[in-house]
Amino acid sequence: MVAVVGPTGSGKSELGLRLAEEFDGEVVNCDSLQVYRWFDIGTAKLTCAERRGIPHHLIDVANPDEPFTAGEYARRARQVIREIAARNRLPLVVGGTGLYLRALVDGLFPGPTRDDELRGRLMEREARRPGFLHRMLRRLDPEAARRIHATDRHKLVRALEVCLLTGRPLSRWFASGREALTGFRVLKLALNPPREELYRRLDERCARMFAAGLIEEVRRILAMGYPPTIKPLQAHGYRQALQVLRGELELRKALYYAQRNTRRYAKRQWTWFRHEPGVVWLNGFGDEPETQRAAADLVRRFLAES
Repeated sequence: MVAVVGPTGSGKSELGLRLAEEFDGEVVNCDSLQVYRWFDIGTAKLTCAERRGIPHHLIDVANPDEPFTAGEYARRARQVIREIAARNRLPLVVGGTGLYLRALVDGLFPGPTRDDELRGRLMEREARRPGFLHRMLRRLDPEAARRIHATDRHKLVRALEVCLLTGRPLSRWFASGREALTGFRVLKLALNPPREELYRRLDERCARMFAAGLIEEVRRILAMGYPPTIKPLQAHGYRQALQVLRGELELRKALYYAQRNTRRYAKRQWTWFRHEPGVVWLNGFGDEPETQRAAADLVRRFLAES
């Protein structure tokens, strides 16, 4: 199995297509937003024509209000990559959601299932007293609190949920071992383009998304009956488009915040993948011929070793 990862906007999709064409591969999505139906423009989801006839898996597999956890992703992705391998084709896991890749390769701890009532109470406390979730986690599990950003409410709630339901910190669950993927050797390729050039491309891509109808896409999703509180509408770009529709932001400000937050997200992705074991870094964008040749050479050697 080959994984193509890296920060948003670095050309992962294009590199995945190029490797799939050369090595008879199929792409397995590893982006936590592209699993949702109707979220197309703001996720930079490839159209069917842009996929160039290469099979893509785990795209548009969940409705916007369905919970789709890293554990669910790992379960489905493991089944898909085994089916691809059984066809004597190369599974190419492509995307920037590091937690999904880690769940797929290393497995997750056998923690408790979601408790929606508890989660609701925690979110209510956070709404009344911003910062409550992180402060509480610092008391219950300081190690997990150091790893989770103070504004990442979804991860904070999960960490607190585990602590409160099991009486055991999330960090201790992680240390107790997980069920790793078996039967596959894994090559992890991470794109590392020049930072300033990436930020310039991200700013341009955000502007193209708004010009291409991002606000109208959000309006259509709301018209289907989905509430504005669903998880994918909290993502960069979508949150700002929603604020425009509510009259909370003018378009110029919405674009500014979407661009800024996307750059910050790219920086966090870089940090995550630098801590991911076994990653081979490629200096460049995935749509550059030199980067594609370097990646193909690595894949060729990797397959020869097999």
